[in-house]
Amino acid sequence: MDAFLVSTGIVALAEIGDKTQLLAFILAAKFRKPLQIVLGILVATLVNHSFAGVLGSWITLLLGPVTMRWVLGVSFIAMALWTLIPDKLDEKDASLERFGVFSTTCIAFFLAEMGDKTQVATVALAAQYQSVVQVVAGTTFGMMIANVPAVLLGDQIAGKIPVRAVHGLAALIFAALGVATLLGAGERIGF
Repeated sequence: MDAFLVSTGIVALAEIGDKTQLLAFILAAKFRKPLQIVLGILVATLVNHSFAGVLGSWITLLLGPVTMRWVLGVSFIAMALWTLIPDKLDEKDASLERFGVFSTTCIAFFLAEMGDKTQVATVALAAQYQSVVQVVAGTTFGMMIANVPAVLLGDQIAGKIPVRAVHGLAALIFAALGVATLLGAGERIGF
């Protein structure tokens, strides 16, 4: 359960103000078909994060425990720093409308997630917990927690979320995970 809960919390916080959340706002304003957009986000995230989770699990087969601890610890600290850098959305990410609302959302979200901090976090979390299903379920749920309100409430909530504070909290959690992993505390405290 720890893998699911930590993955959910980290991704939900990291996603606030992320380019994929900005993409959700744009798609909601452009198409005004929330159910198709939400389903597109879900499918794209499941596919993208499943690949990332399998990659994270595979990496653990290649590296020894000590090397893995250092790679994960440094990765989590790098994620903390990356979380503090504001994302920008390229408008062309949302301009695939010839495919229809659902397909446009799937394609745009899948592409926007490639190499994004939440995808990289999924790789690291899957490697850390060695539980692909729980991590992918958690990171996907975290994406939905952050993006469904963006689709449904759009402009009503866009200016009311303290993005800097949320990013700071997410960065703090990533940094704590990194330090704990480097110190070898992961097994003692559940991650």
